[in-house]
Amino acid sequence: MEKKKLHRHVAGLPPGTLRYVGEAKQGPVLLSVIDYNEEHVTERNGVDIQETYDYKENGRISWINIDGVHDVKVIKTLGLYFNIHPLLQEDIADTDQRPKAEFYEDVAFVVLHMLSYDRAKSSIEREQVSLVLGDGFLLSFQEDKAGDVFEPVRERIRKKARGKLRNLDTAYLFYVLMDTIVDNYLIVLENVVEDLERLEEKIIKDELGGDMTRPLYEQKQELVKVRKAVRPLRDIVSQLIREESTFLDGHKVYLRDLYDHVVQVIDNTESYIDTCNSLLDMYLSIIGNRTNDVMKVLTILSTIFLPLTFIVGVYGMNFDHMPELHTPYGYLGVWALMILVSGGIYGYFRRKRWI
Repeated sequence: MEKKKLHRHVAGLPPGTLRYVGEAKQGPVLLSVIDYNEEHVTERNGVDIQETYDYKENGRISWINIDGVHDVKVIKTLGLYFNIHPLLQEDIADTDQRPKAEFYEDVAFVVLHMLSYDRAKSSIEREQVSLVLGDGFLLSFQEDKAGDVFEPVRERIRKKARGKLRNLDTAYLFYVLMDTIVDNYLIVLENVVEDLERLEEKIIKDELGGDMTRPLYEQKQELVKVRKAVRPLRDIVSQLIREESTFLDGHKVYLRDLYDHVVQVIDNTESYIDTCNSLLDMYLSIIGNRTNDVMKVLTILSTIFLPLTFIVGVYGMNFDHMPELHTPYGYLGVWALMILVSGGIYGYFRRKRWI
């Protein structure tokens, strides 16, 4: 289950008011920097906020990652250093944002949802990531400090592996981070589908072991989380492709590839949601058939025993003059009559193929 946001918007605040909206957190905000060019890489963790200004215009590519957005003073200071508009600062501090893209004179801004799968809880955890792209720098604001999906990107930068990451500009890094988040959606979907396949196997093999409605509904809710995270990205990437921005010129081919990945995730998610609905329908149909089978057996038994109840009821009456009670074979005759009636009803049901 997604964690509830504890701080909500307050009506009447002026635009650009910097106020944290999210789960209550404590502790310092952690800043890390990867500063690189084609030849050299410098990586620092636990950077003081005042030192980040030195990376703004140093002629290299500077990726500054901020873990935690609950301290609005940090966001405001970085906003002053890197000329981030107050409205963008407000969006960064609001962890309840819908994914979107915005463009200002000096920066491009994108809000995304980074997903991770908790195997122990069989649930998806959502974390907001804000990317601010400027000339020679990229700021990534992460909601939590518990890790991210960007470690493969860091490894590519450190090792200067074959590829374009160390050779191209900050906009390419911007694309790579977005692409990494989208690719991770596929990994999350794979985990959800594995659980879904286990439920499907139990249903097909008739190993239900209790009510399956709740786990199926929970799996559907997890898939809905993925859909809510990825569906707005289609419009965001389209907007990035159409935007006439000096930052993104020359990278439209990569953005088109990213668009294809987004569409693939959306298609897969919709397909898996349909599968979940089909499994739920199948399960309810199986339960309905089981109920019908039980009712059929009970109805057949009731139909067979109804005339028998009538017979024993007649001969259970306490009248003095009942000729059959005084005949030597009356008891056996009643048994023969009951067996004959029961056999006749059973044979009739068999001919009708009701049993």
